[in-house]
Amino acid sequence: MKPLATPLSQLPHVWRGRELASAQEQVLPTGHGVLDGHLPGGGWPLGNLVEVLQQDASRHVWQLLGPALASAVKQGDPALLVHPPYQPFGPSLRAQGIAPERMLCVHADSMRARLWAAEQALRCADVSAVLAWIPQARSEDLRRLHLTAQGGQKLLVVFRPASAREQSSPARLRLLVQGTDQLEVVLLKRRGPPLLQPLVLRSQTPLLSSLLAARSARRAGTPLPTPGSHVLDRTPSLAG
Repeated sequence: MKPLATPLSQLPHVWRGRELASAQEQVLPTGHGVLDGHLPGGGWPLGNLVEVLQQDASRHVWQLLGPALASAVKQGDPALLVHPPYQPFGPSLRAQGIAPERMLCVHADSMRARLWAAEQALRCADVSAVLAWIPQARSEDLRRLHLTAQGGQKLLVVFRPASAREQSSPARLRLLVQGTDQLEVVLLKRRGPPLLQPLVLRSQTPLLSSLLAARSARRAGTPLPTPGSHVLDRTPSLAG
């Protein structure tokens, strides 16, 4: 075999398993510095499938994706939610910087209809992100969505149950989201070495934490915190 003219370490499209890949595709910062530091390129990969596995389909969704969604919809293009488990709570979303009027919802009972809606949204130029809850999706269904997403630069996130962890997936990035009072993220699949320990992220935005802390203080009859003080509140989010 002839030696390579250029060393592997100098080839931008080649990465070694023990190293975190530097993504060539466009990324959207997650808004969580700890998470960005462990993702290739430093954010959610656009034009690729991101798979989020959860035991509870509604827990921590907005805390995890809220900062990125707020950034995506600020440019004017709405995000589409395909069959979310609960109706999003507008005031809570707004407290996290997400304009509720820029969030569109599609409800469909059949898995085929949900897949169709997600695929059509990915082909729509006026949609910035697609979040789809399709727990029974097969590997070939996910592969089709992944290929469709590669035709654009949208954020595509598919939510499936934690029981799908052992199933194969074409997702570029795969996460297990868990925790009750705090947001814990396990990186199951990324372009780089495995991360054995979960990442603990902020479960509330500072504004939402302050609002919830103020509400709790009023109910308890305790003095409200003075301006500039920091209150740690672990009350679950009001956003479904």
